[in-house]
Amino acid sequence: MEIATQIAQLLLSLGLLVITHELGHFWAARAFKTRVDKFYLFFNPWFSIFRAKRINRKWQLSWFSPAPPKSWASYPENTEWGLGWLPLGGSCKIAGMIDEHMDTDTVKQPMQAWEYRAKPAWQRLIMIIGGVVVNFVSALIIYAMILYTWGREYIPIANATYGYDYCQPALSNGFANGDLILAVDGKTPETLGDAVKQILYADGNPVTLTLLRAGDTVQLTLPADFSQQLLAANVKYFAQERIPFVVEQITGGSPAAAAKLQRGDSIVGVNGANAPFLAQLSDSLLRYAGKPIVINFYRNGALLSQEVTPTENGKLGVGLRSPISYFKTKRLEYGFLESLPAGVALGTETLVSYVKQFKIIFTKEGAKSLGGFGTIGSLFDKTWNWPHFWSMTAFLAIILAFLNILPIPAFDGGHMMFILYEMVSGRKPSDKLLERAQMVGLVIIILLFVFANGNDIMRWLASR
Repeated sequence: MEIATQIAQLLLSLGLLVITHELGHFWAARAFKTRVDKFYLFFNPWFSIFRAKRINRKWQLSWFSPAPPKSWASYPENTEWGLGWLPLGGSCKIAGMIDEHMDTDTVKQPMQAWEYRAKPAWQRLIMIIGGVVVNFVSALIIYAMILYTWGREYIPIANATYGYDYCQPALSNGFANGDLILAVDGKTPETLGDAVKQILYADGNPVTLTLLRAGDTVQLTLPADFSQQLLAANVKYFAQERIPFVVEQITGGSPAAAAKLQRGDSIVGVNGANAPFLAQLSDSLLRYAGKPIVINFYRNGALLSQEVTPTENGKLGVGLRSPISYFKTKRLEYGFLESLPAGVALGTETLVSYVKQFKIIFTKEGAKSLGGFGTIGSLFDKTWNWPHFWSMTAFLAIILAFLNILPIPAFDGGHMMFILYEMVSGRKPSDKLLERAQMVGLVIIILLFVFANGNDIMRWLASR
């Protein structure tokens, strides 16, 4: 059920991203009176789930068809709209353009005024960047609406009462569970996220941190390759607030239900060993997965013990009390007009953050960390959470915009590169060169797709 929820969120998010991206191309093309042959959400090899075309002011539909009705060919000026079955992207087929459709026969025909190739270079450039612009603008709007609707609530580092639990690379480099980060290279971070950004932005230089550990101040220097260590370890988090393991909900038929645990029980130990925080207890449960154990817990101030057998995955079948209930949070509210510049600032900050970290992909560890649909899907919550869904959709929109603008053939940036060359040199690249570049780009995309999703598969097999 959890995986199904993540898949549903992934498909909805990708669908929104694809539609907005392709609409950017579509609107720009129509603004310059350029014909758009097809507009599709998802790819449609062999058949389409549905096709639609407006003919004589009436919509005609064709369901699960391998090809459009022959009568539609008499209305080439009208766009064919459709839904494919392969959720790997979408398409906006602009007439007279050499793109992923590789419709080279059309460009061999006499040039028509309504074709892409007949338009001046500056108009073609706007048609190409339309998708990227709409993706980025839509991300800014989503961020603004998130802030307007839900505001921003966070836990300041100073209010993380129990400190943080750190990932293994952090522990190996001198962190201790329970540490609080007071400063990074002399700058005081407001939140854990701010601290992580400062560490990752070190541009390959050592980072000096000031930590609060058991009431004492400690200095720690992280090596220049710390970011790559995080990628190599494929960690899910750098650190997380230490929180007590307090039961909020119990799943019927679960080990917790069989042990008659109750809402409000605070589990503090396993088999006589102290484990007062979530990370410690989770590790203990995983170590004794499928085996009977004795847990110690507080109920109404009394320390009790109970035998329980975790599942094979080391779970008790409980929902935990929200971390926010333990800490004093800060909450920022935004009016509609306030949310707009705040959304722009958040979106711009997210883009800058991603660009600064992008270079890590070209390292050995970065390449190994590259992921496909499995990695992207795992970013979504296992339960439907609208604020998080929209936040992830905005983040993915920014990534899509940035990646598409890279000067790689078959990407929007590749088309831009040739148009800019034409505008500077005054010479238009030949159709043969554009065809070959498109083929090279398609090969690159396929290899990246196979490599990224292959990484997902290898990580999944390694976890079995």
